[in-house]
Amino acid sequence: MADAPDDRNVQLDLNNPVFQENWLSLDKPERSRVTDTLKKLRQITWYQVYRDQGLKWEKVTSIDPPKGIDAIYTLRITSSRRVTAYRDGNFMRLLAIAPDHDAAYGKK
Repeated sequence: MADAPDDRNVQLDLNNPVFQENWLSLDKPERSRVTDTLKKLRQITWYQVYRDQGLKWEKVTSIDPPKGIDAIYTLRITSSRRVTAYRDGNFMRLLAIAPDHDAAYGKK
C-alpha cells in the first residue's frame, strides 16, 4: 500500500532564482540558519510540516497566487525570516526569503 501524500518526506525545489539570490546574499550566520532549516525539512513529512510550531506553515491570504498555483504559504526559515513557498505534490517549491516577517505577507 502506498504512503498517503502527507506521510511522505518533503522534497525541496531550490531552483527559483529569486530564492537563490535571497539565500546567497544573506550574511554567513543567517545563511547557515537557512541551510539548517532546509536540512530539517528534507527529513520530515508533510504532516510534520503542517504541525511543527517552529516552522509555522501558514497560508498567505493577502497575496493572490500566480496562475496555476492554488495557494502561497510562508514558513519560518530562521528566527527572524520567513520564506514563501507552495506545495506541488511532494515538492515544496521555495520562492523567496522575505527580509522580515511582515514582508512575507505582502504588508510592506
